[in-house]
Amino acid sequence: MAYSLISAELSKVSEVLNKVRKVKGVRLAECVTGPYDIVARIEAETMDELTRAAFVELRGIEGVASTVTLIVVEA
Repeated sequence: MAYSLISAELSKVSEVLNKVRKVKGVRLAECVTGPYDIVARIEAETMDELTRAAFVELRGIEGVASTVTLIVVEA
């Protein structure tokens, strides 16, 4: 499991949020206030699946300016 903190282009936050919610493995995505625009919770069976969702799929969404991914080490 991981959390992805996403910064989006100002005019595309809603569009990015909708696309983030459709990424395989994203279980929850919400708009937040503060230095990031969206927080997404990602769950996957393998580290490869988690890596693909966090570093390929999310970063590939048009309008995503940057991401910070926090991998859960203890739940």
